[in-house]
Amino acid sequence: MRSLLALALMAAPAFSQEPESPPFDASLVDACLEKAAGEAGTEAMPDYARCVGVASGPCIDSPDGYSTVGMSYCLGEEFDVWDRKLNDSYAKVLAAARAADAEMAELGSAAPKQEPLLRQMQRDWIAFRDSACSYEGSRWGGGTGAGPAGVDCSLQLTAQQYFRLRAWEPRDE
Repeated sequence: MRSLLALALMAAPAFSQEPESPPFDASLVDACLEKAAGEAGTEAMPDYARCVGVASGPCIDSPDGYSTVGMSYCLGEEFDVWDRKLNDSYAKVLAAARAADAEMAELGSAAPKQEPLLRQMQRDWIAFRDSACSYEGSRWGGGTGAGPAGVDCSLQLTAQQYFRLRAWEPRDE
């Protein structure tokens, strides 16, 4: 009897384990961005927008990704990729704005300062993104699709803002 109880207790954790997360490959985003830049050449603007969803799509298409929880996980992981890219780009643009403001101050220019305008623009954009994506989730009427819809909205808008900021990054000449 004791051996059956011990065997049952050893097997119990296997039944209570969390399901595995779907496979997510963040490197697909960078590979897509590099490919888009290479295909565009030096004259054209790369089609970076085609890279949005490139990592979450295969994740969602996996057996563990085709559930509400799985979709939210996959979309959330890709959102994190774009959010990191956005924050890195914002830091570069902010540093360039500070440098431009200092240079203009040395020249005695009365031009509006870039840094406070950039900071306000980003604060306003975050408020817009959060409101827009809350609205997007509300369109599901409380259904389970609200979570993935809200995360996808955040992913899409964050990637778009990253593209905007990336275009403003200083280029090495």
